[in-house]
Amino acid sequence: MKSALRFAGALLLSVGLAAPAFSTEYPLPPADSRLIGENQLTTVPDDKRPLEAIAAKYQIGLLSMLEANPGTDPWLPKAGTQLVVPQQMLLPDTPREGIVVNLAELRLYYYPKGEDKVIVYPIGIGQLGAATPVMVTSVSQKIPNPTWTPTVNIRKRYAKDGITLPAVVPAGPENPMGLFALRLARGSGNYLIHGTNADFGIGMRVSSGCIRLRPQDIEALFNSVPKGTRVQVINQPVKFAVEPDGKRYVEVHQPLSHSDKDDPQTMPIALSPALKKFIKSPHSDSELIKAALERRSGMPVLVSNGEAVGEGTETAPEQAQSVQTTSVSQGAVNTP
Repeated sequence: MKSALRFAGALLLSVGLAAPAFSTEYPLPPADSRLIGENQLTTVPDDKRPLEAIAAKYQIGLLSMLEANPGTDPWLPKAGTQLVVPQQMLLPDTPREGIVVNLAELRLYYYPKGEDKVIVYPIGIGQLGAATPVMVTSVSQKIPNPTWTPTVNIRKRYAKDGITLPAVVPAGPENPMGLFALRLARGSGNYLIHGTNADFGIGMRVSSGCIRLRPQDIEALFNSVPKGTRVQVINQPVKFAVEPDGKRYVEVHQPLSHSDKDDPQTMPIALSPALKKFIKSPHSDSELIKAALERRSGMPVLVSNGEAVGEGTETAPEQAQSVQTTSVSQGAVNTP
């Protein structure tokens, strides 16, 4: 219990009580720093709305909210419950250029050229059997009011559910691709970053391989991203960093499942040589890192060896409950 409480304290150090911030825009930290943002607390209103409504309000994906708040009912969260809004994160360990998508955390990072900021969007990605691939590519085409031409495999998948798709779905509000799309240059151009006509699925594995954003987010991205922009798609469930002040952080997300039998909360996470070195460092608290790898909160955890985890940590049982593990389903829905 004591180690669990220490982990809770390390996690809660980064939870702020500031007024809600609705922007996904963060100042870009120095090159030797990757920690951005600040977590917030919010109270579930008594409006009988699903967790997705709260996630959308704060520009967070649904699974991110569930990772941060295990045990929360996604369909009807209990009114009056205090939830953590995970708005603090470590930037992926990639070039800070163009668009970076981390599949494991279901986020898209956009680094506008010549500007000291990064804009972060929650996304939906490819479901089981139609996974979004890791790649380095570029935006080859910007398409307003896209039509949707389902591939043969997509048509077969829908047919299994008794749905016959038309050869082409015309542009408009009923188009599953939404009103804006960015085609990626990879292969024959079948992968796109696009919008949606649904009010669910962001922060989930729901697409047929494309990357999906909420309508207002894809419109903003579409209007900002030039043709030819670099796009890098990675799959990093564990991010870690040493900040300029010497503090060490690890951020662990549930890994992407490979089959229906996988439990993302308990399935093994491969540790890279760099991460193993980080864990073995005398400056890292290996027990806190172990707890973070088990908890998979999706939020940065302070894991510096000998670092105080906050006054009064061991007297907050309701906060300590947040370190208990839970399984978050990565739902699959047939959409582009």
